[in-house]
Amino acid sequence: MLGNVRTDQIKRTAKELVRRFPDKFSRDFEKNKELIAALTEGTTVKIRNQIAGYISHSLAAEEEEPASEASIEEEQEEKEEKEQA
Repeated sequence: MLGNVRTDQIKRTAKELVRRFPDKFSRDFEKNKELIAALTEGTTVKIRNQIAGYISHSLAAEEEEPASEASIEEEQEEKEEKEQA
């Protein structure tokens, strides 16, 4: 599966906005898009959408990450239990 290509400008801007306003952004693309339009000046619709998409995708990935770490730990515990038995 191929990933989305995003310029460094999109990533840098998105990370800076999330750093400055961590509680305002969420996984909801539409809300992020409106917020970016209010926080930035002179961005085109395409750039605004790319930034909003990157933020939404990043936050969704962060939320899923701890669950996957927990499942890895559970698998390791199960393996250890089987080895001990």
